[in-house]
Amino acid sequence: MSGEDEPPRVEKPPLPDPVPQAVGRPSQPKGVRVAPHRFRRAPVKPRADFFPLEARTWSDAGIDPTVVEGIVLRHLLGAGSETGRNLAAFVKLPLSLVQDVLDKLKERKFVNYRGTTAMGDFVTELTDAGAESALQSRRMTSYVGPAPVPWDHYLEALRYQALAQLSPKRADLERAFADLHVNDDLLDRLGPAVCSGQALFLFGEPGNGKTSLAERMTRCFVGDVWLPVTLEVGGHLVKLFDPAVHRVVETEEGQFGSRVDRRWVRIERPTVLAGGELTLQMLEVLEDETHNICEAPLHLKANMGTFVVDDFGRGMVSPLELLNRWILPLEKRLDFMTMPDGRKFACPFDCLLVFSTNLEPRNLADEALLRRIPYKIYVGDPLADEFMALVVELASKLEVRLTDHSVKYLVERHFTLPKRPMRMCHARDLLQQVVHLCEFEGRERAAGPEEWDRVVQDFFGF
Repeated sequence: MSGEDEPPRVEKPPLPDPVPQAVGRPSQPKGVRVAPHRFRRAPVKPRADFFPLEARTWSDAGIDPTVVEGIVLRHLLGAGSETGRNLAAFVKLPLSLVQDVLDKLKERKFVNYRGTTAMGDFVTELTDAGAESALQSRRMTSYVGPAPVPWDHYLEALRYQALAQLSPKRADLERAFADLHVNDDLLDRLGPAVCSGQALFLFGEPGNGKTSLAERMTRCFVGDVWLPVTLEVGGHLVKLFDPAVHRVVETEEGQFGSRVDRRWVRIERPTVLAGGELTLQMLEVLEDETHNICEAPLHLKANMGTFVVDDFGRGMVSPLELLNRWILPLEKRLDFMTMPDGRKFACPFDCLLVFSTNLEPRNLADEALLRRIPYKIYVGDPLADEFMALVVELASKLEVRLTDHSVKYLVERHFTLPKRPMRMCHARDLLQQVVHLCEFEGRERAAGPEEWDRVVQDFFGF
C-alpha cells in the first residue's frame, strides 16, 4: 500500500482528568513527583512499576486522624482489647500514625493502656467514656476496616494504571483466548475492537462463546493494578474492593523495594459480569442506610478492566434506558457519581464495555445510540471442520476415546442430515454427557455411533 492510500491514524481518547475535591497531599508513586492538589491534563503513560507508597504523615495519608479514631473505637468496641501493632495491621496504617491516634484517645480518657507485651507494645482497651463514644460513632457509620483512601489519590493512581492508554497486540489476544477455539478471522476482527478500548457488541446465535470471549478480554491488557479497599469521597466512605469481582495478587515482602500503602490491594485487572439482574440502581452509589456505608457502582469496580453486560436486551432494564444512561461515558469516558447528600463527583470511565447479546444490534437501539458503540462483532456458528477439530481437542482433554470415523458420524448424522445448526457449545456439552453415560455404566470413556445417538437424543430431546 502506498503512503497516499494509508488511512489516517486514529488516536484513542485519553482518560479524562476530572477535578476532584482535593483532600491532603497525594501519595507519590515510585519515581514520580506529584504536586499537591494538582493533576496532569496530558495523558500519562501507564507505569508497570507503579505502586502506592506507605504514608509517613497524616498529610501523606490524605485523611483526617479523627476518621481513624472512629474506626479504632468501633473496632475496640467489638474486640475488647488490642495491641498497637494489631490495630495498625487492622487499619492498614503505619504504627507511628496509629500510636499517635491512641495517645490522643488516651489523653481524652477514651482508652487505657492495660499492659505491655514482650515487644514493648501497649495493650489498649476502651474506657466507659470510650465505649460511649464508640456507640455514638456507630450511629454515624458502623464501618470497621482499612482506613479510607482519598478520592484524589485514587484518581491519580488511575492515571498511571489506565486501561485507555494500553494497546494490546495480536500476541496478547492469542494469549488471552488460548483456552478457546477462536479462528483467525474472528481474532482479526476482535483485535482492533479490543485495542480501541471503546465499547463493542458481541452478537450472534447462543452457544458460540460470546460470553467466554468477553470474560477473557481483560487478559489482553497485561499487568496487575492497585486498588483502594475503601474510598473517602466528600466525607462518605465508599467500599470499592469487592472480593466477588476482584482477584487479589499476593505481594511478597520487599517486592517493590519500599513499604507499600496497605490500604491498597494488588489485583488482577478486573472483569465485572452483569446479566439479566442488572438495574440502573447498580450503576449508582448504593447507600446502606442501616450502617451508613456506601458501595461503589459496578462500572467503578470495573475501572482498569472490563465490564460485560451479558444477555443484553433480555434483562430487567430496557436497552434504550441502559444506553441512554451511558451516553456520556461512551462519548467522553467520563461519568458522574451522585453521593447520598446529593453532591456529584466526576469519575473516569476507564473500562472496556462489552455488550453480549443474541439479538441484532439494530433491533436494540437507534442509529444515534449505536454510533457510540463503534464495533459490532458477529460471533457465528463454526464450520464443520472447525467443529470436528473442537470435538477432537475436547475429547483429548476429557480423556474420551473417539472410535474410527466417530466425529464424522456425529456431524453427518446429527447435524448435516437433520439440518441442525452446530454451536461451539455442542462439542463440550455432548462430550460431557458421554462422560456421564460411561461413568454411570462403569466402562471406559469412549464415543462412537451408539454413544452419540444416545446423548444427542437426550440433549436435543427428540
